[in-house]
Amino acid sequence: MVYNPDLDINLLRAFVTVAELKSFTRAAARLNRTQSAVSMQLRRLEQNLGRTLITRNRAGAGLTDTGRVRAAS
Repeated sequence: MVYNPDLDINLLRAFVTVAELKSFTRAAARLNRTQSAVSMQLRRLEQNLGRTLITRNRAGAGLTDTGRVRAAS
């Protein structure tokens, strides 16, 4: 894993909002973005970190073990 200290604050804000609300749709509404834009931001953050942070399913979004560690940091 390559550590990148210059993570985009908008990507981190999207991650925190999805983690708090457990929903890409509700996070998008709070961030005034589309659901697909928030999803794309999370994918970009996960690619930058080389880790999956959010689980995606019909029941909602949840944190992976790695996501829980990142959210607590």
